[in-house]
Amino acid sequence: MNTIDLNQNLSPHFTLEEFVRSGTAVRHNIDNTPKEEHVERLRELCTNVLEPLRRRFGVIRITSGYRCEELNRKVGGADSSQHLHGEAADINVSGKDGGMKMYEYIRDNLPFDQLLFENKAKSGIYWLHVSYRSDGRNRHDCGIIKM
Repeated sequence: MNTIDLNQNLSPHFTLEEFVRSGTAVRHNIDNTPKEEHVERLRELCTNVLEPLRRRFGVIRITSGYRCEELNRKVGGADSSQHLHGEAADINVSGKDGGMKMYEYIRDNLPFDQLLFENKAKSGIYWLHVSYRSDGRNRHDCGIIKM
């Protein structure tokens, strides 16, 4: 039995529950509870990237954080997704302009491994994918993706 407390704070403004919540997991009865090693990586992501981002831009809504293997397959995630390791978060952004401001702020001011500004052209939905490696091997790989 996994004894991870989903209500625990990862940082002053983020809880673990935000990073494991998934409508897909609920619909398919998938247990998306992370292991302690994933929780520690999420804590590092929050401390080093998301808290500074929140201080600059205000409240941030996480749309995808940790994903167990089964959930990652269900949502069509890459086999090598950093979501599987607790190293990534997808952040809802209100639109192109606001999203670009957040993207540029992270790119120019914060440590990160991967930073993607993504959107689905048909729906007009924008989001940021950002990852952070606590082992210090952050690539600063960034780009803009349109689907």
